[in-house]
Amino acid sequence: MTLLGVSFFSMPRITSNPFVAFIIALFIIILSCYLVDLKSDTQNKRGKKSKVGDRRGVVSQFANFSQKSSAQWWEMFLNHPARIMITTFMVLCIFGTAILILPIASLNGSINILDAAFTSVSAVCVTGLIVLDTPKDFSTVGQFFILILIQLGGLGIMSITTVGMHAMGRRLTLRQERLMTTITETDHKDLIKSLAAILKFTFIAEGFGALILSLLFYQIGDSFGQALWRGVFTSISAFCNAGFALQSDSLISYQANPMVLHTVAALIIFGGIAPATTMLIPKLIGGKNIAVAPYIALATTVVLLVAGALFILAFDWNGVLSELSVVNKIHNAWFQSVTLRTAGFNSVDITGVTNPTFIVMIFMMFIGGSPGGTAGGIKTTTIAIIILTFWANITNRKSVIVLNRRVQSRVIYRAITIAVSGALMWCAMVLMVDITQQIPLSDTIFEVTSAMGTVGLSTGATSLLDEIGKVIIMISMFAGRIGPITLFMLLSEDRYDNSSRYQNAKISLT
Repeated sequence: MTLLGVSFFSMPRITSNPFVAFIIALFIIILSCYLVDLKSDTQNKRGKKSKVGDRRGVVSQFANFSQKSSAQWWEMFLNHPARIMITTFMVLCIFGTAILILPIASLNGSINILDAAFTSVSAVCVTGLIVLDTPKDFSTVGQFFILILIQLGGLGIMSITTVGMHAMGRRLTLRQERLMTTITETDHKDLIKSLAAILKFTFIAEGFGALILSLLFYQIGDSFGQALWRGVFTSISAFCNAGFALQSDSLISYQANPMVLHTVAALIIFGGIAPATTMLIPKLIGGKNIAVAPYIALATTVVLLVAGALFILAFDWNGVLSELSVVNKIHNAWFQSVTLRTAGFNSVDITGVTNPTFIVMIFMMFIGGSPGGTAGGIKTTTIAIIILTFWANITNRKSVIVLNRRVQSRVIYRAITIAVSGALMWCAMVLMVDITQQIPLSDTIFEVTSAMGTVGLSTGATSLLDEIGKVIIMISMFAGRIGPITLFMLLSEDRYDNSSRYQNAKISLT
């Protein structure tokens, strides 16, 4: 797969227009996934009537696909959660590219279409990797466009549209409700209520964050208008875990201002976990019981944040933190631990961290945030389930038990699938970048991990990427946002479950 990807991006005609290469690559992936899904649907329908059915070829499937009416063809894009997620994000990326290449979006008159596409994908996928300096290359209008893309990408177009339709008195069809409950992982009965609560919590958190940051920036010396705009932009970017900043050095200039750092850190944390989970924090602090899923997400988040801060303090006390006071060392170590959870802001020079800190950063970025939030990565619950499964095995327990509840086997399988698919995709992207770019391997690993985890931190290698490298990182950001498991579901055929017919196999693993 990797060799095919490299040869595709090495074709002369494609390299002459990398943006076209990016669109073609995504289109081919999506179209092939839809054809596979069509084939699977046909097989499933036959499987209900008889367990054994003849298989239809891809050619005949494509013929039937092309004969469908335009209405039926469009429904193919909207009747499956994975399809609708990929389609909406791809459309938003293309729309963002179109508005960012407008002359009014740039301070220099125009922006290269590939750079506009890279910025659009980074904003929609709430990553934060940049090839253009946001405050120096984009006008206020362009910065506003980026902010809109961040907000839409962070919340999800479908969530906003669903609540908007309900507010206008329009009801969702049963199919639409089914799709939205799957995408948002909410209860069917409380769909609108849950989505409305998510939007309400988001806007309230972003509003409070914008107010506090605006006051802080104004006190530091910004004019009222500049402080207000910088506060709003930073607040939304932080809550959506995007990492875009209106300062060329991100937040390094505020490393001695703990109020700015902790306000941004709080927004990152609340945005990185699901709003529904955040609302359970007072209940958990009060000693009341909560569901297993939010408990695992919160517990894992706390462990990773504290451990990350301690590791950074220990490994870089005399490194990038050496010139700071003891108190500011603690503030900045905590902030960097938080921002590794797919936020992308930095208050210290990332290129100067020690090797142990570098390894910790790779690990933290790969894990990411929690389900239901705006963060990327394989998610905290995934790594928690894998660790709990490991512990259950070495202690000879037959089941994984959390809060007197047994974790189902399908949840464990899905956690392993997410981690493995993410690791395989990571390896493929690292290999592709390493083959096509003249960049040190350590920088390549960091950039790819940052892109796939939708983090946005960089060691400076992003500016060294050529056109092909930018396209590969764009695909990495896109894949990281929609999730490796989504691609896995699309590329997998649904099979009729007849495992009960087979005997258990004995396989030695040692």
